[in-house]
Amino acid sequence: MSERSRAAIAAVDWGTTRFRVWLLDAEGRVLDERRSDEGLLTAQHKGFAAVLDRQLADMGAAKDLPAIVCGMAGARQGWVEAPYVEVPSSLADILGAAVPVPGIGRDVRIVPGLAQRSPGAPDVMRGEETQLAGVAGVIGSGAHLVCMPGTHSKWVVAEGGAVAGFGTWPTGEMFSVLSQHSILRHSIGDKPAPVAPDSAVFRDWCRQALSDGDIGARLFGIRAAGLLSGLGQADASAALSGLLIGAEVASAVRRFGRRDAPVVLVASGPLGLLYEEALRLDGIAVKIADADEAVLAGLVAAARRNGMLPQGAAQ
Repeated sequence: MSERSRAAIAAVDWGTTRFRVWLLDAEGRVLDERRSDEGLLTAQHKGFAAVLDRQLADMGAAKDLPAIVCGMAGARQGWVEAPYVEVPSSLADILGAAVPVPGIGRDVRIVPGLAQRSPGAPDVMRGEETQLAGVAGVIGSGAHLVCMPGTHSKWVVAEGGAVAGFGTWPTGEMFSVLSQHSILRHSIGDKPAPVAPDSAVFRDWCRQALSDGDIGARLFGIRAAGLLSGLGQADASAALSGLLIGAEVASAVRRFGRRDAPVVLVASGPLGLLYEEALRLDGIAVKIADADEAVLAGLVAAARRNGMLPQGAAQ
């Protein structure tokens, strides 16, 4: 029997622009993995079922292999809307509210996102709730602050296995807009240079934002520094990144407060390193969880919660 023929379920992380799928055995272990650019924006035109069926067929999976899905496939403009679960809510209840997709040849269920209906801080998330479930063991039963960096970074208050509240900072989107569509594009260039966490420029400009979180008067300073003191394109990119990430951390700390427990940083790759450095510059202890591992672990937990995998199987 081949590895792929032992697949018990497919786990799918369906983002706006990216698609990831894993074949898992009955114990939740990975047999195969694929990634593509067939996210929501592509699947809206090709058809969600068509994309999933072709990807699984190319992996040698059975035509009726069930799938557990998180992310934008459950958005209003996605495959089937998985209505938001309102916070506060337990992670178990969130995963258990997965919505089945009707009228197809396999059992597909989509994990819902979260809604915070507070008049003063309305917010939504979709996909990150599965990462939260994946780091439940790291969060434990106490109260923790969780940071999940990205285009729209999420900060989550987790208490006793439940999501008590959260906030979104569109830091990645702001970097993109400012670096490509503002006067700073002349300072940064057509393609922003990668930023290293040990960059002195990143650290210096991050400290400025951490001091008070006010970057409005500092943004133009990047342009001025290029004109007056020869700040190069790579350093301009580092400066903008430092300002925006530092401001996000400062703002989140003001909203949620400092805590005795380390901030749980759910991240992968270079972006996670930048956030780790920013948090430590602000004197905040950090506990790191890999974002890719977290979403997969969350999907496995969702499959078990919905009876698609046996409970209590080994990791």
